[in-house]
Amino acid sequence: MQFLRFEHINLSCQDLETSKQFYQTLFPDWFVRAKGEWQNERWIHFGDRQFYLALNESPDAERTQYPYEGIGINHIGFVIDDGEKMKAVLEANGIEYCTMDAPETKFRIYVSDPDGNEIELVEYQDAYELR
Repeated sequence: MQFLRFEHINLSCQDLETSKQFYQTLFPDWFVRAKGEWQNERWIHFGDRQFYLALNESPDAERTQYPYEGIGINHIGFVIDDGEKMKAVLEANGIEYCTMDAPETKFRIYVSDPDGNEIELVEYQDAYELR
């Protein structure tokens, strides 16, 4: 068996439309690939032709795991093509962010989605061969 690609991440969110709007701000070319309802809760597959987020609306649920506190996912990383442009989008939309440096990257930008999931937005150096 050969790994073909990373396809999706499944996230629960309190408000489906708020989460969709947040990710649409970061990635304006994303679209709803599929949508439906399961056990009286709405869900969408939101992304592009290669990758998507499966967003499940759970309005009454509470967060039980926080990034870097215990076992679980600490953040989700996305490669972007223009860190300066992304920072401008974040600032224009009032989305707080922080940055970190690394030798292989031009930008490492960290934001949290409306449900507290940390997202890393990375632009690699042109010379970095694994970009």
